[in-house]
Amino acid sequence: PVTLNLDPQAAAAAVTERTRALLPVHIFGYPADLPAFEALGLPIVEDACEALGAMHADGTAVGGRGHPAVFGFYANKQLTTGEGGMVTTADAAVKERMDSERNQGRAPDMGWLDHDRLGFNYRLSDIASAIGLVQLERLDGMLAGRARAAGAYREALGGIEGLGLPCEDHGGDRRGWFVFVVQVPADGPDRDDVIRGLREHGVQSKPYLPAIHLMTFYRERFGHREGEFPVCEDIAARSVALPFFPELTDGQVERVAGALRAVLGR
Repeated sequence: PVTLNLDPQAAAAAVTERTRALLPVHIFGYPADLPAFEALGLPIVEDACEALGAMHADGTAVGGRGHPAVFGFYANKQLTTGEGGMVTTADAAVKERMDSERNQGRAPDMGWLDHDRLGFNYRLSDIASAIGLVQLERLDGMLAGRARAAGAYREALGGIEGLGLPCEDHGGDRRGWFVFVVQVPADGPDRDDVIRGLREHGVQSKPYLPAIHLMTFYRERFGHREGEFPVCEDIAARSVALPFFPELTDGQVERVAGALRAVLGR
C-alpha cells in the first residue's frame, strides 16, 4: 500500500515447484525490493520500463544488478525513441542469445545470412536509435525536470485531505519519475467522476493503472476475480495520472491542483 510494488513476502508465499522465475515491477519508477527477491534464490527478470534513473539504496542503478531488466522507450517515458526498448544484463551468453533472437535468429558473425535458431524481427531501427542517443545526452536534465515537477505537485497537493500521493524516497531508494499518480479519497467522488470533472476544468487525466488480473483476458483465461489482490484493487480503483512532463510549469501545476480541489470539493 505504500510503494505499490510487489510484496516479497507475498511472492515467497506464492512460490511452488512450478515457479521458474520472479518478475518484480518497479511500479511508477519506485525501486522494488530486489535484495528480498534475490534471497528467494530464483531467476529474476526486472520490469524497469517505468524506472529509468531510479536507484537502489546500495547505490546501484535500477537495471544494474545483473538480472535481465527491461526498459521501455515509448513516447511518454523518461527517454524515448518513439517506440521500442532495451534489455540490460550482466550475462554475456544471455546477451549473445538476445542479440541473435532479436535479429531473426542470425548467427553472431552473420556468415552468409546464416540463422542458427528461430528468431524475431525485434530490432530497434537506426533512426529510432539516433533519437535515443540524442535523448540520452539530455537525460540528466529531463530527469531533473520531472523531479522538479513532482516536487511542485507534492507542495500543491499536500494539503488535500485524503488524497494519496506517491510515496517519498525511503531508506536510500530513489524513484525515477515517470508519472505522477494520485489516489482520490475513498470517501469522495468516484475516480471516473473525478476524471470527468477535471476534463470539464480543461485538465486531462487518466485512470492509471488498472488491476491486471481483472482485465477481460485474465478473467476469461485464468478465472481471476475481485478480492484476490485487495491492495492492488483498491489502488487501481482510485488512481489518477495527472499531467506530467519535464517542462511542466508551477502555474500549470497550480491549475491542476485548483481543478482537483474543486472537483473533490476539498
